[in-house]
Amino acid sequence: MMSTSDSLLVDRAGGVLRLTINRPEKRNAIDDAAILAMTAAFDEASRDPGIRAIVLTGTGDKAFCSGADLGGGVFSFDYSEPVSNYANLLRAARRATVPVIGRINGFCLAGGMGLLAVCDMAVAAPTAKFGLPEVKVGLFPMQVAALLQSMIPARTFAEMCYTGEMLTAQEALDCNLVNYVAEDLDAKTDRLVERVVSKSPSAIRRGKYALNATSGMTFEQSIAFLESQIGLMPQTEDAKEGLQAFAEKRAPKWTGK
Repeated sequence: MMSTSDSLLVDRAGGVLRLTINRPEKRNAIDDAAILAMTAAFDEASRDPGIRAIVLTGTGDKAFCSGADLGGGVFSFDYSEPVSNYANLLRAARRATVPVIGRINGFCLAGGMGLLAVCDMAVAAPTAKFGLPEVKVGLFPMQVAALLQSMIPARTFAEMCYTGEMLTAQEALDCNLVNYVAEDLDAKTDRLVERVVSKSPSAIRRGKYALNATSGMTFEQSIAFLESQIGLMPQTEDAKEGLQAFAEKRAPKWTGK
């Protein structure tokens, strides 16, 4: 296990990169060091064709991420800068072309909900709790709202924002915040990872790029962009191999090219 920061553990095994927020004494609240380390990890993963999936989680069994460490420099803004480090983290995660799987092992609150939102898929422990408690300390989930308000029902999002109350794991599942709730969190997460990495890496990278690019477009804009992309797909080695393997009734051998 190597670490780019005491606050974030980074482990690569084969094509899977695991990012673990490592501040259990703070319920894995993220400080500036963790934010910068995660941002760098997402950017590097996008440049490394050998990385097939990213698993994002927290140390221990109490918390995935309880938000920003209010004493960790996260709110020490340089007002001459137009962007914040946390917003840059969300940007880096969103533009990554590698699937991100959240392993939600406990409390997922405030800024932690933003990290959940940048995951393409997520598995939660039955004891996990989800919430936006910022109003309890006179704040509001401004940056998180950029992602969450389009992901969950408007009235559910409003209740979370204005009451600060938490959802259970089952309620999070019901409103599509997570894909699964599993007693054996590791087994379910690993199975989801296996299902991703067994597929064409080039198809997934190009597909995620296309989905990110068309997010927010009108139908006419989206269909025009995507019809141009479909013509490029058969030119990849993976597509040629996949079609040939299908014709020969054998398992494909992906190169990621």
